[in-house]
Amino acid sequence: MGQPTLFESIVAGDIPSHRVAEGENWYAFLDIFPRTPGHTLVVPKHGVQRLNDLDPAQRNALFEGVSEVQLILGHHFSTKDFTVCVHDGPLAGQEVPHVHVHVLPRQAGDGGKTLQAMWPKAPLMGGDVDHSVLAELAASLRGE
Repeated sequence: MGQPTLFESIVAGDIPSHRVAEGENWYAFLDIFPRTPGHTLVVPKHGVQRLNDLDPAQRNALFEGVSEVQLILGHHFSTKDFTVCVHDGPLAGQEVPHVHVHVLPRQAGDGGKTLQAMWPKAPLMGGDVDHSVLAELAASLRGE
């Protein structure tokens, strides 16, 4: 067996964390470099790198944890709006090779950005849509 991931060490209590909530198969704790107050990470207790490495029950448990964390953060920060994101693999920006879901409570004027801001060189959202290109890609993805 290899070295435990940072998050496995946190779940095991070998590295300190600031627990927000916990379930049988998931653990939620405050990000030590928060983008906004309340920025929480929800991780499966079983360390795997990608969402597809989790079986359906583990994925369901993970997102039940995300939902529970949203309720907790929403109550505390008086919001129903969240940015919820997963960087699934290193090319997607994953820095720790262990599935984790970022849950960030959002407030008006908090400085958070939109999806467009992640790809500033992509065409702006809105305007004309090329449905033929999208239809071709969708058919290819379905194996047609």
